Amino acid sequence: MLKTILAIAGKPGLYKLISRGNKNLIVETVDAQKKRMPAFSADKVVSLGDISIYTDDDKEIALAQVFENIKQAYKGAAVPLNHKKAEADEVTAFFEKVLPNYDKDRVRVSDMRKVLCWYNLLVEYGMTEFLSKEDEAQEEEAK
Repeated sequence: MLKTILAIAGKPGLYKLISRGNKNLIVETVDAQKKRMPAFSADKVVSLGDISIYTDDDKEIALAQVFENIKQAYKGAAVPLNHKKAEADEVTAFFEKVLPNYDKDRVRVSDMRKVLCWYNLLVEYGMTEFLSKEDEAQEEEAK
């Protein structure tokens, strides 16, 4: 599911991929407005399915798994922490709760705030299936 959810550098919020145009992507905001617009090749567009978080054991964990950890820790509800107003200590404590082995040298508080913001935005608009069936099967095999 996260493959079609996009983050665009310099633009707030998240976007859902609607279609591919000629030399651009047609995206729709993930909010109540559902505003559609083009994203051009000059825009830095990243799929949430391609983002990973560094861990202490020199591996990376997929953002989908981090979202799943947050979902389990907060029972599928939004996190009651404001990503803009929360102190750095509060954000760090939240992140340590959901991903205790994150790399403290390479994962910045600003990255943690983005993860928190994106998770709350997705939950608010009903997108709570973060892992696909193949991802879940791979996670079970890894255990």
